[in-house]
Amino acid sequence: MSTAAVDYLAISQQIEQLLVRQNLRGMATLQPHLRPGYILRAAKLLNQCNGTVLIGTGFPVLDTFETDGPVGAIGLYQLLQKIGAKPVIVCGDPLYSVLKADYQCYQITVNQYNALPAIAEAALAELNPQLVISIERPGFNAKGRYANMRGEDISARCASFDYFLTQAPCPTLGIGDGGNEIGMGNVYQQVSALNITPSVTQCDELIVADVSNWAAWALAAMVSVLRGENLLSDADPLAILQYLSAKGSVDGVTRLNTLTEDGLAHTEGEQLIKDLELLMK
Repeated sequence: MSTAAVDYLAISQQIEQLLVRQNLRGMATLQPHLRPGYILRAAKLLNQCNGTVLIGTGFPVLDTFETDGPVGAIGLYQLLQKIGAKPVIVCGDPLYSVLKADYQCYQITVNQYNALPAIAEAALAELNPQLVISIERPGFNAKGRYANMRGEDISARCASFDYFLTQAPCPTLGIGDGGNEIGMGNVYQQVSALNITPSVTQCDELIVADVSNWAAWALAAMVSVLRGENLLSDADPLAILQYLSAKGSVDGVTRLNTLTEDGLAHTEGEQLIKDLELLMK
């Protein structure tokens, strides 16, 4: 894989288009409001990491967690390990208890709203991250609450990750696919036109996608281009879905324990990876 005379910005913009080509929940309408090259800028932030990187994820659905978010978080975790960084997945239960035996994790407690800024400040001081990433993580709405895609208040089941980004002493990335996720505050005015209760929480670099998980594969592709090596060759979203499904995950749209992401077959994510690999050549 040659890096000679590579037009990184052009590749980034092609990837950005791939991520919203289905426009399932209006992300293609938000994308023009982001400064082009956000995949490239985010990949450069990832590529320079050799210390701790925090990956916040976990969107509560009923009494468990959805597949969108954790799949991508694990994909990013694997990518960061390959390039010599030290990823830590930050989440609350039940996801924390599911992942802690197999991944380096940091637990945030559900529903401790009064203590949130202090909790985040202490955690950031302890973990000293080089980068903080939020992937498919609920973000505060204008009332300081959390709402799902149906507009239901899910605050009682959410562990807050917002302050990890707003108080971070390092760059922050937000990844979302609907408008109610951390980072969507960057395009609050545009998100407000969608059929969703928007998040107000901002980040340094926002990535929008048809399915949040898919942004992980997009970032792996862009980092691959930067490094001149294929870091997507062993990407296996189905294996991650099977791992999570065995531990009780559900599809966020159907609320069923299936090997799907936001109602889409796992083959959709696999096709995206194939298309990304074509761009990497």
